[in-house]
Amino acid sequence: MNASLDDLQAWVGRSESAHDEISPTPVRALDATLDHPPGAIERGTPLHPLWHWLYFLPLHRQSDIGADGHARRGGFLPPVPLPRRMWAGSQFEFNAPVRVGDVVERRSTITDVSVKDGRTGQLVFVKVRHELRCNGAAAPAIVEFHDIVYREARRPGDVEPPPRLAGTGASWQRVVVPDDVLLFRYSALTFNGHRIHYDRQYVTQVEGYPGLIVHGPLIATLLMDLVRRNAPQADIAAFRFKAVRPTFDLNPFQLNGQVDGDGKSVRLWAQDHEGWLTMDAVATLR
Repeated sequence: MNASLDDLQAWVGRSESAHDEISPTPVRALDATLDHPPGAIERGTPLHPLWHWLYFLPLHRQSDIGADGHARRGGFLPPVPLPRRMWAGSQFEFNAPVRVGDVVERRSTITDVSVKDGRTGQLVFVKVRHELRCNGAAAPAIVEFHDIVYREARRPGDVEPPPRLAGTGASWQRVVVPDDVLLFRYSALTFNGHRIHYDRQYVTQVEGYPGLIVHGPLIATLLMDLVRRNAPQADIAAFRFKAVRPTFDLNPFQLNGQVDGDGKSVRLWAQDHEGWLTMDAVATLR
């Protein structure tokens, strides 16, 4: 690796702030993308959990975009010299609603950078803390930890981690067909230029995957949407998810949910068409 761990760890503590106003059009657009019927989205309407990802979009100039469709390395995030970047997971605290019409500040801070050796070479993990404050409030409405992993390029003979069978016994299930249009619309809504989600030639020939990769945040959003569909009055206090295995657009995948016996949390998971676990998550209820 060209950059040493000490070089990368110099980014720990780096912060940046962004501001946005919660406008209604992205809410309507994601509702349509998730196949909900149209409804009134008025000022004061609370966002569904995770829908804050529709705002604070990465508005990098076109000349600043790298070969993978992301911004070139070395801005806010550390200049990790590994080509493959994935969203590994996140943890959230939902302390207060974020509503349409709110003016929101997001304060982002890099809290950790670590280097590990994996089955397929070196890995770099970056953890970012985001705090969202509405209308000048002192306390954050949402606290989010975002885990990013960078990996080496795929090499012939690389051994991937063995897959894990998904759990059984789900009370809620939904099958999703991840076609090109769904992936394109979600990329557009989040202004995500990462080519692994829409450029089939790039993802298969450059990064070595068999098909387009379904966005991890999209799967997490669909898991939260599964709660909305089956328990629309649920008040979610916290949520965490971990991406376990890539999901490709080549086959349908399944969402699963099961309310724990105490009624305080919901186990959520996604599985591919072969029954392998692809995302593991828990929503904690108030």
